[in-house]
Amino acid sequence: MPDATTPPGAGRYAPSPSGDLHLGNLRTALLAWVLARRTGRAFRLRVEDLDRVKEGSEQRQLEDLAALGLDWDGAVVRQSERGSAYAQAIAALQAQGRVFECYCTRREILEAPSAPHAPPGAYPGTCRDLGAAAREQGRTRMHELRREPALRLRTDVASWQVQDLWAGEVTGTVDDLVLRRGDGVVAYNLAVVVDDAAAGVDQVVRANDLLSSAPRQAHLAHLLGLAEPGYAHVPLAVNAEGARLAKRDGAVTLRDRRERGEAAEEVVERIGHSLGVVGCRSAHDLLERWDPATLPRHPWTVELPH
Repeated sequence: MPDATTPPGAGRYAPSPSGDLHLGNLRTALLAWVLARRTGRAFRLRVEDLDRVKEGSEQRQLEDLAALGLDWDGAVVRQSERGSAYAQAIAALQAQGRVFECYCTRREILEAPSAPHAPPGAYPGTCRDLGAAAREQGRTRMHELRREPALRLRTDVASWQVQDLWAGEVTGTVDDLVLRRGDGVVAYNLAVVVDDAAAGVDQVVRANDLLSSAPRQAHLAHLLGLAEPGYAHVPLAVNAEGARLAKRDGAVTLRDRRERGEAAEEVVERIGHSLGVVGCRSAHDLLERWDPATLPRHPWTVELPH
């Protein structure tokens, strides 16, 4: 987070247009907006549309966010329009000797032995130091599979530390993460780092299932010479069984609630209640009444009337 002498940057919300936002998504968006506005930051909106795009979803999501009282600064940014920025970032890492080709399939990585204490599915370094002949064999194999070799980061650290508003200092594993996938699509970790820096984002608010990604993303920003943002990871919304909330859990989107007679203001009130404040009927009400220090540390169990 910036110190008292540093002008505030920006916060952001970055949905994927794969369907309507559910209550957990909307709660995170509201918290991101409130934290940005409370600290004098701009608020950016980015559509992460590199894959999983459902026609009409982006417009519906923007309409739902506006219905809750959210506004944003500047134009909406779409990742699908930022390919040149990602290519430049990869080229910069290649110039540092920090990129190598990987010829492994996802299944091979999952089945390969990992280093002690490495998380499940961590990349075991299979292609990191291959000789010229082995690399040529790998490229031939990828051609037969009709894929390009993935590009991975050649990292020289095992971990990195970030600062989270609620979790405090968090040290996490850093591995040879993917920069560009075998289908040619730039990887999430690279895209968000490049996009946040380009938008002046220094406060990343998102659900805490992404907390483990923060150290590797911050390290990647460091390697690219970009400012490392501060983080604020919020608890997930879950269903009655404790599983992550999903659209299959029933009437969990704003449009679902409206079809059942709830106004957008009542949805905001429901979200406010989950944060321990009552009577909030708009994002601005939440801005005035919610104290970030009181954020519940446990998941929000969403219980809805039929």
